[in-house]
Amino acid sequence: MFKVEFLFLVNLILYSHGFYVPGVAPVEFKKGQRIEVKAVKMTSIHTQLPYEYYSLPLCIPKNGTFIYKSENLGEVLRGDRIVNTNYEVHMAENIKCKLLCHKRNNPMNWSVEESEKVASRIEHEYFVHLLVDNLPVATKIINIDTSERTIEQGYRLGFMSKGKAYINNHLKLLLKYHRHSQDSYRVVGFEVETFSVDKDHLTFIDDNYCQIGSDIKPQLVNEDTGTKLYFTYSVEWGESDIEWASRWDIYLGMKDVQIHWFSIVNSIVVLFFLSGILTMIMVRTLRRDIAKYNSDENIEDMIEETGWKLVHGDVFRPPPKRMLFAAVIGSGIQIFLMALITIFIAMLGMLSPASRGALMTSAILLYVFMGLIAGYYSARLYNTMKGKQWKQAAFLTSTLYPAIVFGTCFFLNFFIMGKHSSGAVPFSTMLALLCLWFCISVPLVYFGYYFGCRKQPFQHPVRTNFIPRKVPEQVWYMNTLICIMMAGILPFGAVFIELFFIFNAIWENQFYYLFGFLFLVFCILVVSVSQISIVMVYFQLCGEDYHWWWKSFIISGGSAVYILIYSIFYFFTKLEITEFIPTLLYIGYTGLMVLTFWLLTGTIGFFAAYTFIRKIYAAVKID
Repeated sequence: MFKVEFLFLVNLILYSHGFYVPGVAPVEFKKGQRIEVKAVKMTSIHTQLPYEYYSLPLCIPKNGTFIYKSENLGEVLRGDRIVNTNYEVHMAENIKCKLLCHKRNNPMNWSVEESEKVASRIEHEYFVHLLVDNLPVATKIINIDTSERTIEQGYRLGFMSKGKAYINNHLKLLLKYHRHSQDSYRVVGFEVETFSVDKDHLTFIDDNYCQIGSDIKPQLVNEDTGTKLYFTYSVEWGESDIEWASRWDIYLGMKDVQIHWFSIVNSIVVLFFLSGILTMIMVRTLRRDIAKYNSDENIEDMIEETGWKLVHGDVFRPPPKRMLFAAVIGSGIQIFLMALITIFIAMLGMLSPASRGALMTSAILLYVFMGLIAGYYSARLYNTMKGKQWKQAAFLTSTLYPAIVFGTCFFLNFFIMGKHSSGAVPFSTMLALLCLWFCISVPLVYFGYYFGCRKQPFQHPVRTNFIPRKVPEQVWYMNTLICIMMAGILPFGAVFIELFFIFNAIWENQFYYLFGFLFLVFCILVVSVSQISIVMVYFQLCGEDYHWWWKSFIISGGSAVYILIYSIFYFFTKLEITEFIPTLLYIGYTGLMVLTFWLLTGTIGFFAAYTFIRKIYAAVKID
């Protein structure tokens, strides 16, 4: 039994006790039963372009039939193309050395063009990803100096030495099983050791089996005359005490927990700091001001001291471009609900790394169906701002953000297709995404607008004057750009650590699994952005500047500017991307991340400021 005393400990407790909810049931095998070895893709952190396993001239299945696993939407968008391979693995049966797809005296012949293609992939440090019983292959790397063991996902296609490419053409598959009962076994480990073995250093036992000597020469990929080589493999099984529920621990080792806790403590300190500022404003300043405003004495002196009441007749004046504002806020609501529900479900373990593509698929579907709620609240806001063209507003709300995302991805997809990468989204998938957008999301936003417009607008405690008040010249620190930089630093500090691990998962092909910490950080982000927005809007109103609608949204999204700066820093310090197309992909996808974060935090900040303003003006008596 697991005792979860705090919500933010859920993720830690689940993984530290080996409890895991992958979304699939364990598969039990009999001794000698065939276990499929499947290939997923090839990846490189230098190119950010995944490729199918058979994009290189590797050993094809004996019957020549490629069987692709049915994929979900997220897997397709990730570039996963799961396909059968020629490896023959049977439960608890070892193989010393076996030819993968050749016969003795019949090596594989690569042409010069094929050799150049393989050498290019090796030079870009491509990793090959395999699966056994839904468990990805891992390679253990031992640091000679410190004896520290680290895990790499997949195995290296080859290595470079003195400017020459050598291919890892022999795999030693290290598999572990856990005996579930007397006659049933479960796969609980899948590692690989790679070797490069020249074809002349193989000793053949018969047409299918071979032997590798102790003194071997690596297999060169000859780009001048072509390459002749054999692909071989061995299988070594071992019994393990690891239970099936804990078999992902090797990939999800929580060695960075202290860093995450430091981030959480740091974020909570930030919250206390902001709460102190808010308390000072609310308890000392606002309560004193409201008490003076509601009294009948010293009215003139009070007006000279502060100015937030002076703009009561203009503070709820509708902003310019109200239709665009309603659309932006509606998009932010849709993103907020999608992010909140997705992270919460992932925190419970239902969108774990074992369910490849499930996280992305869930996020897309949730965004689509949240269009109903987004349309409803966007319509009420548009109605409050005295907007009349609700159909046009609904169309803009339902298409503004998706059009930017789809247009950017569609543009980048041409470059990915030009490289023949599996990361290119197929035309059929594009049609499916368009159907989700136009057949589900857009109608739901229209439904939300229809019902939202039939509701009463949000009620304001004061009336708006016919003639707008002149805004006095503002102090220098209330400049929008300066406010953005001031307001963005604290929320960014709250999410910085998690942002680093998310970037590693996206761009360095690592697993992200600490959704419990992410959920807590998300909650801290919501509170900190709300507090910052209230503080900045209060100072703005004290300066008699009532143009707070757009400004509250823009300033609250200030942390997105810091994410943009950090992404540039990350690109130059952590990634080793030098080619044009990978750089373009990084710029495009990172730009979408920054835009999404800006819409998210801007919407949170606007609603916090809107609630605050309605409260303070409702608390004073207006003549």
